[in-house]
Amino acid sequence: MTYPMKRSLVLAVFVYRGASTPPDCGKEMKVSNQHKNVVRACLYSIALAAVLAATAPVASAQAAASAGSVPGAAPKQSGTVKTSSASSLVLTGKDGQDVNVAITSSTKVLIVPPGSTSLSAATAGTAADIQAGDRALVTGTTGDPATNITAVRVIVMKSAALAQVHAAQSSAWAQGTGGIVKSVTPDKIVVSSGMKTVTLVLTPQTIVRRYAAGSVKFEDAQTSTVASIRPGDQLRVRGTKSDDGLSVTADEIVTGSFANYSGTIASIDSSASTITLKDLATKKTVTIAILSGTDVRRLPPQLATRIAMGMKGGGVENKAAGGTPVVGAKQASAPGESAGEGEAGQRRASTAGGDLSRMLARLPTETLAGLKSGEAVMIVASPSAADPTKSTAITLLAGVEPILAAPAGESTTLSPWNVSGSEGATSMGGGATP
Repeated sequence: MTYPMKRSLVLAVFVYRGASTPPDCGKEMKVSNQHKNVVRACLYSIALAAVLAATAPVASAQAAASAGSVPGAAPKQSGTVKTSSASSLVLTGKDGQDVNVAITSSTKVLIVPPGSTSLSAATAGTAADIQAGDRALVTGTTGDPATNITAVRVIVMKSAALAQVHAAQSSAWAQGTGGIVKSVTPDKIVVSSGMKTVTLVLTPQTIVRRYAAGSVKFEDAQTSTVASIRPGDQLRVRGTKSDDGLSVTADEIVTGSFANYSGTIASIDSSASTITLKDLATKKTVTIAILSGTDVRRLPPQLATRIAMGMKGGGVENKAAGGTPVVGAKQASAPGESAGEGEAGQRRASTAGGDLSRMLARLPTETLAGLKSGEAVMIVASPSAADPTKSTAITLLAGVEPILAAPAGESTTLSPWNVSGSEGATSMGGGATP
């Protein structure tokens, strides 16, 4: 601090204290009773100057901030490209919200391969490379509103490359296995898969995901840990199987807590998008919500009958007097039938469930309006934590009367997931997932 500034500060103090003349702090002063105020004023002025000097940068920064000159976080948006041109694109996010993106001559476009976890493999592109169906992560300009941004950078995954990855993932999931978790350790998970016990070998590279709460979409499964997996959870795995099929070195695991229901529809509430069902296994009535994301399918009658015949080993269906299959009817044991034959029926039921899960994506779709009270359905659902009598359907399969009427038909269950290598499973470079 300069001497004139120091003197002016002392002057201000003395004016405040009523002194007639300011002290000269630059000269040596003899401390006496009459000079006590002078010394005190000098010390006070020096302390005040130090405080002002220390707080000046803060005050300056606060002033700059109030003027809007301190940069904030740039907005980021991700999703699927809806439309594109040389100067703009429209991005649709997971929530269905459209985002208008302006592209300028200074916008940096990077193209990354699916599965990238960094930008090291990115190649430079232009706005002309961005097409409808591509996945994009856009970094906007500071101050842009969330739904109308000017792009500083656009990271793109091409839809064609994504389709190839999804096809490969779909094949890998189809060749994988699933079941109910029996035990979990940090490096091993034991599951009950049909009549078999399968050991999953975990490695540091194993990806673990868990079904998202409140979502009925497989692609919404979130990154998780082995510690989140509990006995009783349902699990799906893709990886390398051993020759005997009793162990799998896991590449990726998806888990969740689900409920399986089989029975006849008691009532349908179209306005609430719910059905009530009396479950054959528990004999309890449950209310199940059918959302827009629920995968609702219908099994053609001939295919249902063929699957049921396979479960019976070619036997004759149990039928009511009118000739229709009786839902949940048990096939009477033939004379001399052994427990081993009963186990064979359970194995056939497990196989039927696996066959149904694999063919779901190829079956005709159905709607809530197409369902009828009194018809049989099989459902895999996400139960409500607050109310065990209410669930949200993930998958619903109608037209299953012959299957439920077959031996061990009540034991037949569906997989929670229509695992198809969806785009949500593919990460975007730079640590983002659009």
